[in-house]
Amino acid sequence: MLTGRTVYLRPLKVVDSASIFAGLQDEEALYMTATRKVFTKEEVKEAVCQFERDSSRHDFAICLVKSGEIIGDLAIIEIDLDNNKAMYRIALHHKNQYGKGYGTEATMLAQQFVFEELQLNRLELQVYSHNPRGIASYKKAGFKQEGVLRQALYMNDVYSDEIIMSVLYEDYRRKQ
Repeated sequence: MLTGRTVYLRPLKVVDSASIFAGLQDEEALYMTATRKVFTKEEVKEAVCQFERDSSRHDFAICLVKSGEIIGDLAIIEIDLDNNKAMYRIALHHKNQYGKGYGTEATMLAQQFVFEELQLNRLELQVYSHNPRGIASYKKAGFKQEGVLRQALYMNDVYSDEIIMSVLYEDYRRKQ
């Protein structure tokens, strides 16, 4: 378990699939992550079961320190030990948790895990240009923009750029 000031990370469990499913019902959250697929409760539950068995990834529940309530999930995926890097994704499950710094704090805890526990050198992500709140959170957590895939996503009758961001071990150490 990784604990911050307001949130902590613990391994994702099957029981968390209900919260994940609830988050997948929010149109804004789906748009921010460019999720087009509609998932059933059973599909979400099976996915969480698969995550637990997959050694190429680490999935965490984001929980509030005060109550223990799950408010989101994050994953370190596509772990590439040959190149000491991984991909990152995060989702908060309820709009009432947006804008409170929980995602930024969870992202910094994820970096602690990646750089101190896994001893990787690079953590990267993709975020869409129509998600300024996410972009700001990632920058606050130390991610730097590396490139832009112009108009890479067409969703809701709008083209959005896909922004590539990363944080390196040396960036992480400087912030400590």
